[in-house]
Amino acid sequence: MGKSIWELGIEDFVKAGLNLDEAVEFNRILQNAVSTAQRSDPAEVWRELMARRALKPTYPYELHRLLYYSVYANWNVSSNGPPPYWFPSLDQSKLTNLGKIMELHGPKLLGASYKDPISSFSLFQKFSSQNPEIYWSIVLEELSVTFQKAPRCILDRTEKSNGKWLPDSILNIAECCLLPSSRPLKDDNHLAVVWRDEGCDNSNVNRMTLKELRERVMLVANALDATFSKGDAIAIDMPLTVHAVVIYLAIVLSGLVVVSIADSFAANEVAIRLRISKAKGVFTQDFILRGGKKYPLYSRVIEGGSCKAIVIPATGNRLEVDLREHDLSWQEFLSTAKEFPRSNCYSPIYHSIDAVTNILFSSGTTGEPKAVLWTQLSPIRSAADSWAHMDVQAGDVICWPTNLGWVMGPVSVYSSLLSGATLALYHGSPLGRGFGKFVQDAGVTLLGTVPSLVKTWKDTSCMEGLDWTKIRRFASTGETSNVDDDLWLSSRSYYKPVLECCGGTELASCYIMGSPLQPQAFGAFSTPSMTTGFVILDEYGIPYPEDQPCIGEIGLFPLCLGASSELLNADHHEVYFKGMPKYNGMQLRRHGDIIKRSVGGYFVVQGRADDTMNLGGIKTSSVEIEQICNHVDESILETAAVSVSPIEGGPERLVILVVLRKGYKRSPQELKVKFSKAIQSNLNPLFKVGFVKIVPSFPRTASNKLLRRVLRKQMKDELSLRSQL
Repeated sequence: MGKSIWELGIEDFVKAGLNLDEAVEFNRILQNAVSTAQRSDPAEVWRELMARRALKPTYPYELHRLLYYSVYANWNVSSNGPPPYWFPSLDQSKLTNLGKIMELHGPKLLGASYKDPISSFSLFQKFSSQNPEIYWSIVLEELSVTFQKAPRCILDRTEKSNGKWLPDSILNIAECCLLPSSRPLKDDNHLAVVWRDEGCDNSNVNRMTLKELRERVMLVANALDATFSKGDAIAIDMPLTVHAVVIYLAIVLSGLVVVSIADSFAANEVAIRLRISKAKGVFTQDFILRGGKKYPLYSRVIEGGSCKAIVIPATGNRLEVDLREHDLSWQEFLSTAKEFPRSNCYSPIYHSIDAVTNILFSSGTTGEPKAVLWTQLSPIRSAADSWAHMDVQAGDVICWPTNLGWVMGPVSVYSSLLSGATLALYHGSPLGRGFGKFVQDAGVTLLGTVPSLVKTWKDTSCMEGLDWTKIRRFASTGETSNVDDDLWLSSRSYYKPVLECCGGTELASCYIMGSPLQPQAFGAFSTPSMTTGFVILDEYGIPYPEDQPCIGEIGLFPLCLGASSELLNADHHEVYFKGMPKYNGMQLRRHGDIIKRSVGGYFVVQGRADDTMNLGGIKTSSVEIEQICNHVDESILETAAVSVSPIEGGPERLVILVVLRKGYKRSPQELKVKFSKAIQSNLNPLFKVGFVKIVPSFPRTASNKLLRRVLRKQMKDELSLRSQL
């Protein structure tokens, strides 16, 4: 165990990277801070340090780490839960989006139980779960959602098994993103998008107003009308650039359906998604420019399908590839809009609220990805959760390095434009200093991340010397966070909160999140999202009491605005409801996560109940990986792929277990090289094999089903033991 905060001295601060003068001054500030805090309460000591801004972003990370672990040196996680590092203030809480509506409506809705936004948050969250009609009637007024025909009610509980949301309403959700509004306040001069190309670090940030965005979207919508038919599914397989945002909104505005495909997928994965969606066209680039290197994209896309491709040059105005006869360059495509007399004007196609706007893909456990249908409800849900939990406000600048092929791509677009915020895009790799300088220069106030990205920033020290202090909130999703990495991230902006988010494509948002109205702990979730209800089930499917610390599978309450009700290529009921227990008369919805509820009410994700794994923020199935690995070498009889979280926390590691054919010998290292090459070529170049083990056989059920959960536990124990040796 390291020193406690009371035992630290000048020598320790010098060892942590300060010079002698800095160490003397820091020791003075530290002693003043800790002298006013209650010695018996480490959380109060840390709160006092944060209030005094004693730990500056410019100080060496080792000093930040030293202070955090010394303050909480004697903290008992088992009896106290994870230690908090960020605390809301009462004054600031009343200026948050949720705080404002709680102050306005709380006394009426909660009666004498209402105190203030911090004290009453959990009560208000539970109220929203039990009375979603009231909550949504309030929040819809706060977002830029304009109906051509208003809903006859918020929720009709007589329709469908789980009700019908905003019945009879008609709108175009893309138009809502593009029109000025009074609440949230945005006019035609509102800054809608800012961006910078990789390699242009010293150039000015590019800017696009709401009016300019609307005109570009309408131009593309007219070209879509000239090229495709109403209702067609049109894929986007390219980086999240300003072009991609314009194309996405234009497809929805013109009554077509977006097919989201991540630009990292191999050709056969692209082919699967084009086939399932029956896409009639695909927008792509000739190449991807990332980290100073050029990677082919168009060639992968056309290998994956024969539908018409519209190809955008990665740089400049000229393509660096030859196109197939029926494909179009970006300029040729835009020229088709010239037949319209006013190409920068467009009459949106209005649909019912449950019209499909986007087909996204979530990995299944059968080897084929599930095609999730987003309706016009889904963007409302995603934007509302960002508004409530990340406190996205008009004037914020949101940067979330992602892709339209992943759920956070559409979420970041809608969360920005429906809340009056600015969307910030970096056209290049987020791994290096160029991205960090863009965050600084664009004045980003909300930075979204995945833990593996943060780990790279920390380990390479590539962001040193940059000013990220305009950031009000960080957000993290995609995989399990590591405490040290999040400590580094939060310290870059005077310990602003890193709000954890966990959900799914099929939910259009998250079921557990952080909140600016609650103390936050690194790597932990503090609350169910607004209107969300769930129970944690034991091994027999019996819910634990809601205030009891426990570990089990999550069972979601089925009433959830924006959540999927249909899959394009699978039985929705069988995937999400069949076999789940009932609770208070409700058929619980399956999500698949195993979560831990700690003392103090925090939540920590422990892994998956099914055979889906999370690698670098990308969900994939064991079956998908095994199908590739089974054929990389003649010696292989069968393989099993599982993911294991490191004992110190952080991203999951891919472990492949192998049973060899009789008479063959291979080394784990030899197979690891082959597996890595095959997986990166055929599935995703971002996936890495962490460990390979050769075993005589696999554990199976009586019906011969592979028990991956047993293998997962065995490997977790083995790797944990290895780390201790």
